[in-house]
Amino acid sequence: MIKVVAALLVAGSAMIVMSSASLPTEGATPDACSEISFDASHFTICRFDPKRHDIQGFVTDQKGNPFRRFDHLRRYLGVKSKRVAFAMNAGMFDDSGLPIGVYVEDGIERHPNNDRDAPGNFYLKPNGVFWVDARGVHVAETKAYLDGARSGLRFATQSGPMLVIAGQIHPKFDFDGSSKHIRNGVGVDRAGRAVFVISSGPVSLGKFARVFRDQLGCDNALFLDGAVSSLWNGATDRIDERADIGPMIVVSERVP
Repeated sequence: MIKVVAALLVAGSAMIVMSSASLPTEGATPDACSEISFDASHFTICRFDPKRHDIQGFVTDQKGNPFRRFDHLRRYLGVKSKRVAFAMNAGMFDDSGLPIGVYVEDGIERHPNNDRDAPGNFYLKPNGVFWVDARGVHVAETKAYLDGARSGLRFATQSGPMLVIAGQIHPKFDFDGSSKHIRNGVGVDRAGRAVFVISSGPVSLGKFARVFRDQLGCDNALFLDGAVSSLWNGATDRIDERADIGPMIVVSERVP
């Protein structure tokens, strides 16, 4: 059974369980994340800065075992984990924790495009892809990703639905619908920067899309997941442990 959001609807009031969020000490990883309010809801925003950060995907270890949780990945990374600026879950996955759509890691496609029609948010067309290549960061509908030229492709993850498409909210969203969950996603702002967002509490898809477009200036944004949405903030040592997750996006401070 595919573990998409529709199959993972848990109580929207689920509490975030994290390690102690103490203030960073001198010499710690600079905080790439900040807090904002929008339409009476609160969100954490984390920005990928290509001038100071590297970005990478993780889903399994060298033996093929899915990580599933950030604390497992942190142990795997060892001393390299000290350079992690932030990480988020990176799209939807099956029962084993493997991606169900396009997934490219270190330039190698590990899962192909999924264009099936089925229930669940992943299949609420148009869905889309977040990818990183030699030209920068991108979010677009899946068809645009498949049809476009991609030079030096490094990372890609397919998820869905698209939240914002060329400045327009997904046509199937209500302004502020009754289905509310903790959610996370990624957009590209008008300066060409990747902006990752996770809500602090339950929000609708409509409101979540509007924070990208109206507050953050993202003409294109992609839903990554809900209910299981999780953040690892290296500066504050926040590591969410709400549920097992699948692929992960990790943004790290670049070695000088």
